[in-house]
Amino acid sequence: MRLQPVIGLETHVELSTKTKMFCGCSAHDQGALPNTHVCPICTGHPGTLPVPNAAALRYAVLLGLALNGAITEHSKFDRKHYFYPDLPKAYQISQFDLPVMQNGELFIDVPNEGVVRIGIERMHLEEDSAKNIHGSDGKTYVDFNRSTVPLCEIVTKPDFRTSAQAKAYVQELRLLVRMLGISEGDLERGHLRCDVNVSLREVDEAGMPTGPMNPKTEIKNINSFRAVERAVDYEIARQTALWEAGTPPMVTTTRGWNDANQCTDAQRTKEDSADYRYFPEPDIPPLDLRALVVELTRSLPELPRAKRARFIDEYGFKPDAAKQIIDDADLAHYTEAVMSELAEDVMITSPKETVAKLVTGWLLTKFPNILTNEGKSIATTSITPAHFAGFLARIMTGTLTPQKGLEVLSMMEHDHSSVDDASMSAGAVSMNDSTAIDSIVVDVLNAHPAEFDRYKNGETKLFAFFLGQVMRAAKGNANPAQATETLKKAL
Repeated sequence: MRLQPVIGLETHVELSTKTKMFCGCSAHDQGALPNTHVCPICTGHPGTLPVPNAAALRYAVLLGLALNGAITEHSKFDRKHYFYPDLPKAYQISQFDLPVMQNGELFIDVPNEGVVRIGIERMHLEEDSAKNIHGSDGKTYVDFNRSTVPLCEIVTKPDFRTSAQAKAYVQELRLLVRMLGISEGDLERGHLRCDVNVSLREVDEAGMPTGPMNPKTEIKNINSFRAVERAVDYEIARQTALWEAGTPPMVTTTRGWNDANQCTDAQRTKEDSADYRYFPEPDIPPLDLRALVVELTRSLPELPRAKRARFIDEYGFKPDAAKQIIDDADLAHYTEAVMSELAEDVMITSPKETVAKLVTGWLLTKFPNILTNEGKSIATTSITPAHFAGFLARIMTGTLTPQKGLEVLSMMEHDHSSVDDASMSAGAVSMNDSTAIDSIVVDVLNAHPAEFDRYKNGETKLFAFFLGQVMRAAKGNANPAQATETLKKAL
């Protein structure tokens, strides 16, 4: 018996609007006392009238366009009926048959699998529920600060076959919403929440289905990329064991991911759309999105996958470096500005790949360490892209050594100084004069006659010792390649 996993994802993206979906209360409740960002609308008082948030509509259409989907020109809101303590109206304002977007797609790069296309079934707007807080006294409390915060729910087609694909999809989606500027996409803070649907089906040797697909199991409470991967792997293993025992899942159920025990726990049987008794929201007129589609299509920014490809092709970055840079929108913007400045420097004649290697080495490794020591980030650095490019140009042209460069860059960040002032303060004067380096090499060899004799007698590993002494005597200002060549000749 050959079993094939069939996996789909439902992802809720909390939109970064200033106010909630249907009222003027603040949508930002981080650190706020419970039930302080509330009003009669978001607490479900009878007779209140919801008014759609225009910014949320714009964000939803923008995301739909970025997912290459068909925007529903005449959309509407619906009531989705169910009763929980965190939903005082006993219904949620959502969308049913006319969502904002349908039939989209997202291409993902999966390690060891290549490029995979994931179909998007639909994306719709809805309001968030309140938050249940289970107290140590055995009681459950409800905080309405989160109630009616705008959400975009993105439902994929069952196109995933591995846990690695599911993880890569969530990572790419988070990057997309951040680059669009519509959500912070922080899983741990609940800005992006993921439910995973997993089922298995029998396939033949060619991988073609040989029977109907069994009911799915929905896994909730997943709040990290690692948890997405592990939850899928666990559920595939659990359902495989049931198939092998002759008792495959026969009803749709909901399970929760237990991160502490690294397993899924049974919760309840799953409702279907008929149970929710959808009907059009009578208090909100239908939505005409045609003008928004025209406007936002013209303003759609470069998307993450296209930007990665351009960084590789235009700048010569390695794929891993390009991915690391693009994953941070602030770093991507900073890097692009640096590369633009370097392109205008007529003194730089190095090949594209050489420049790319130097830039990524400093931006991804050395500079972050300096920023961490200063308690800063790339978004708050005092070094402008122009000044950083000027610093790199000195490294490339040999007027500043990499060893001394660390000290200079640290001073630029700490003292808010220019590369010229920092270089002067650090005594960073490039030693390109061969006579000066020759003199230092001679002095080093004369100061260590015993080591010199040992080297001449075949102990060639002492070369590193001599080179270190030369660089120390030059106070980090000697060009390493030139110092190495000079020392070889002297020895």
